[in-house]
Amino acid sequence: MSGRVSVISKSVLVTVLSVPILSIAQEKAIEPDLMRLVEGKGWKISNRAVAAVEESGKKGIRFDERLGGGVAWLEGTKFANGVIECDIKGKDVFQNSFVGLAFRGVDEKTQDVVYCRPFNFRAADPERRSHAVQYVSHPTYTWSKLRNEHPAVYEKPVDPAPDPNGWFHLRIVVSKPKVSVYINDAKEPSLVVQELSERMDGWVGLWVGNTSGGTFANLKITPGR
Repeated sequence: MSGRVSVISKSVLVTVLSVPILSIAQEKAIEPDLMRLVEGKGWKISNRAVAAVEESGKKGIRFDERLGGGVAWLEGTKFANGVIECDIKGKDVFQNSFVGLAFRGVDEKTQDVVYCRPFNFRAADPERRSHAVQYVSHPTYTWSKLRNEHPAVYEKPVDPAPDPNGWFHLRIVVSKPKVSVYINDAKEPSLVVQELSERMDGWVGLWVGNTSGGTFANLKITPGR
């Protein structure tokens, strides 16, 4: 009888101790080493070459410019809800700088993306400024479809506007079905949308659009519930 009690006690003890440990592990932030991307380890890259860079004290990676979009997926992760953030640098060249973060990724064609158009951050034309930050859900919900069918819903201006040639911090808070986007240290989101994807989780990646390069540093992923 005493042997049975001992076994049950150990089983209960293991169960009780395991729950908080798993919970902590699930919510612990990870900061992937972007240099492994340059080495071709731990990342899956599509339609871009990358190089290590150091600019303004930030060590990161830079995508080259090519036709079509490009993405680097972090292997071994399945992100559902939480926070994805990164320091990003584009440039003030019209229609030549689309930079952001992808999530709920399946492959280079199926993904949700939040990206910025730095060349619109401080544009003199107010309509262009209203297209500064964008949410899309590929392949179905492209920027053109969303702009035509739901104007001013899935893209917004950024206020205060960052330097279009400098670093800015992109922070995406995902709590399905809501996505909130913060730029730099803003207390209020620049963009809040309802997700258009039915996927519950997927890969996280660094993303650039057609003809665009981009520089990325300090990627941080904090899973939530």
